[in-house]
Amino acid sequence: MTGNYRTDRLRPSGSFELVAWVFMRVSGIVLVLMVLGHLTYMHVLNSVNSIDYQFVANRYATPFWRIYDLLMLILAMLHGINGFRTVTEDYVRKNQWRLFWISTLYVLGFIFIVVGALIILTFQPQDIAKISEAMR
Repeated sequence: MTGNYRTDRLRPSGSFELVAWVFMRVSGIVLVLMVLGHLTYMHVLNSVNSIDYQFVANRYATPFWRIYDLLMLILAMLHGINGFRTVTEDYVRKNQWRLFWISTLYVLGFIFIVVGALIILTFQPQDIAKISEAMR
């Protein structure tokens, strides 16, 4: 079969590619478990109708949920970045384009992780009554 993809790619045997290969398997399993836990807590144990600002504020009052969400964010972003990097390595033939797409991917991934982490870690719950008063 001929096409615009690399057929010479073998199972990784060492260095960075082996670590990335193992990371994809481990992070995938951990992410599935974390997402199932998130869905169970947010949509099974609690009614969707009860999820509002105050619910999130109460949830983020404990460090456990902030760490849980931060870990899920970081794992999901790194997992996605690594997957996109692998696809780029397989399908983008020209080195200049491969460098461009992988560099863009790393920059955007870094920005999303930093912004997401800042939101999770710096969220300061306010009293919902005060916010409602201020909006009137």
